Amino acid sequence: MASTTATVAARGPMVLRDWAQLLLLGAIWGGSFFFARIAVSELHPLVLVLFRVGIAALALQLYLAIRGPSFRLALPHAGLFFLLALTNNVVPFSLIFAGQTQLGAGVASVLNATTPFWTLILANSLTSDEKLSWNKLAGIALGIAGTAVMIGPGLVAGLGGPVWAKFALIGASLSYAIALMVARRFKGIPSPVVATGQMTASTIIMIPVVLIAYGPAGLFSASPPVWAAVLALALLSTAFAYILYFNLVASAGATNASLVTLIVPASAILLGFLFLGERLELFELGGMALIALGLITIDGRVFGRR
Repeated sequence: MASTTATVAARGPMVLRDWAQLLLLGAIWGGSFFFARIAVSELHPLVLVLFRVGIAALALQLYLAIRGPSFRLALPHAGLFFLLALTNNVVPFSLIFAGQTQLGAGVASVLNATTPFWTLILANSLTSDEKLSWNKLAGIALGIAGTAVMIGPGLVAGLGGPVWAKFALIGASLSYAIALMVARRFKGIPSPVVATGQMTASTIIMIPVVLIAYGPAGLFSASPPVWAAVLALALLSTAFAYILYFNLVASAGATNASLVTLIVPASAILLGFLFLGERLELFELGGMALIALGLITIDGRVFGRR
């Protein structure tokens, strides 16, 4: 009865632990751009996806074997895990790759930042504890606007391109939102098991895709720096990150977990400034301020006190 009550009751603001996990996850996924930038210099994107999910799946299986809980908890939900793998990895990765062949990174980032909007719409229609509210809608709008401002001139320069490519990026965001609805159904299953199940199913799907498209020749011919980037991408930005992600979905809800797509571009720019010596522009700071205001608006407690 306790779990049923928790499902029906409306979710309140995120607690400090949820915000800490959200910001950490945004920083980790922002850092994944560094690793991917190195890896795609020698590996085809689909091959990189296979290595990313495959190595992450092996690491997570090893983690469960040593620390537990048992992966057997995932077996009764095998069909649901394949649906999660398709909607959270295979479909959006493929759509993003297709769209980015025709669109600039700025437009892609802004379209990807619409994920919380689609998640909120789906959650309002399909769930009883994540309903539309003025502060969520306003906060998400501010976050998307902040992402657009933060991209700055790069967004304007990349506004061209075919309509189908833009729909591909929107489709990826919608797929992520659907995946969050699927992830909600793994109630009572520990986050490491959910992450392991998703990565294992994604690997099973990607192996025949890559072998049919490219064959086995040359798959392992990358240089040591590229393999180091692949390992960092798989272990930190995938295996560990998805444990955080599914833990956040369970504790804070699908809509709140989707807010990470607003934080990722900001963290990527900040990491570039801190570690790569990239220049931090005034419009980027302005965009980050809008994103921060959006997150404060979604939280709602400041306005509640007033």
